[in-house]
Amino acid sequence: MLPPIPVLADYGISPTHGFLPDVLPLTRLPDPYYNKWEFIVANLQGLILSKRLRGVVDRLPVLSTIGLEHDAEWRRAYSLLTFMAHGYIWGGDSPSDRLPASITVPLLKVSEHLEVLPVATYASLCLWNFKKLFVDEPVDNLENLATLTTFTGSLDESWFYLVSVAIEGRGAPIIPLMLTAIAAARCDDAHMVTRCLQTFAERLDDLGTLLQRMNESCDPIIFYNRIRPFLAGSKNMAEAGLPNGVIYEDESGHGTYRQYSGGSNAQSSIIQFFDIVLGIDHRPTGEKRERSGSISDRGGRATAPKHNFIMEMRKYMPGPHARFLKDVQSIANIREYVEDHPSDTQLCIAYDACLSMLSALRDKHIAIVTRYIVVPSREVRARSRSRSPAATRRMNLATASRQSQSRTSGPQGIAYQADTKHDNLKGTGGTALISFLKQARDETGEPAVEDWATRFMSRRIRAEGKNDFFMGKHEPLSAEAVIPAEEVPVAGLAVRDVYALPGESVPKQ
Repeated sequence: MLPPIPVLADYGISPTHGFLPDVLPLTRLPDPYYNKWEFIVANLQGLILSKRLRGVVDRLPVLSTIGLEHDAEWRRAYSLLTFMAHGYIWGGDSPSDRLPASITVPLLKVSEHLEVLPVATYASLCLWNFKKLFVDEPVDNLENLATLTTFTGSLDESWFYLVSVAIEGRGAPIIPLMLTAIAAARCDDAHMVTRCLQTFAERLDDLGTLLQRMNESCDPIIFYNRIRPFLAGSKNMAEAGLPNGVIYEDESGHGTYRQYSGGSNAQSSIIQFFDIVLGIDHRPTGEKRERSGSISDRGGRATAPKHNFIMEMRKYMPGPHARFLKDVQSIANIREYVEDHPSDTQLCIAYDACLSMLSALRDKHIAIVTRYIVVPSREVRARSRSRSPAATRRMNLATASRQSQSRTSGPQGIAYQADTKHDNLKGTGGTALISFLKQARDETGEPAVEDWATRFMSRRIRAEGKNDFFMGKHEPLSAEAVIPAEEVPVAGLAVRDVYALPGESVPKQ
């Protein structure tokens, strides 16, 4: 007997808001007992700038969680405590490898209640950290959103979070849509499966359009230097000053080191949902695709989850969301159904269109990482060569990436040889950025049914020369010169239209 189709309400998932809470996040905890938390977060930017946050938190009493009642209050408490925690760790000239009990004791209890890890996650930064400006307008409208908390108080940081919120809202209807497609495949209703896939592809195109709006109000240099360091976790952060992680103190002042990844768009449940329903198999970074046997031999769906970064990120999702993904994995049948109907041209085209759109979304993601992390890291490193050591003494994720890159520079100061140019750049989740993202992009196109779709998604733009006819003397390459043409900076956020080549229009299915 086949497992039942998951019921969204059983996982706290809304058919209209998706993984965003159906009830808007609280702007303040109602119990005055928690005013001390609210006061610190309301003044978080000033306390960080004046370097007084750690002193204030050290004097903060350990508050009980007994006054938290509804889920919205627990989520608000989690967001407050994780913002305080990351501000405390990264808000000085060097990171703190300890968190006081005033943060850790309630944070551990709140995290246990919400089934999420005690660190700033995608949930605390995005899913539970927004408000509507006008309650009667949709949540996927960027002009109708504002953040509740930021580290820097900048529009850039707010916009960075809100693009993800809008994408979650815009993508929410895909969840019940594709559950309908799974049910239709069970009933051998090819027409309904095709219609659902066509709608899915169109909605993915909308998400790409939303993603392109990132550069409207988020400056790459501000993001790289001021915002990104606060999003880092304590895992794989030895070069940033946390070789052992962070001690989470108990009320006696003792504790053990813990290591967690920081906030990452890989923790977005909706992106992983897309992969699961389309039967996309993601392998550990660097692992090649097995050529033995056919794809159909696996039953046409994604293989059993492996221990890779994408699977690791499920631990950082709210527990009900992670369980939903696991349950959907057990019933996903769209890829199998399409492979069993190779003569249904409309069905195959609709499926391949979804893969193409999702692959394009990952191309945008790579372009975003290039624009917001790769290019700024090179520019900052170039400027830092002329500064005194005292001017660059602050240690965080940005400086660590910069120092790591400088060790791979060539004899003329040209960083990044072709095979290692991005290997040392780490994301806030603690993983190698470009290699992970490119492999995820390439894996998205592997299940394609039609040969033309496979060729289309494997195309890459050729790098062009600089019209140097006379092959003059070698000069240090600019940041733009070493970016592959496929990574032309495109606006967007570090996680999310078919990718058109120059002079080509985007084909419509």
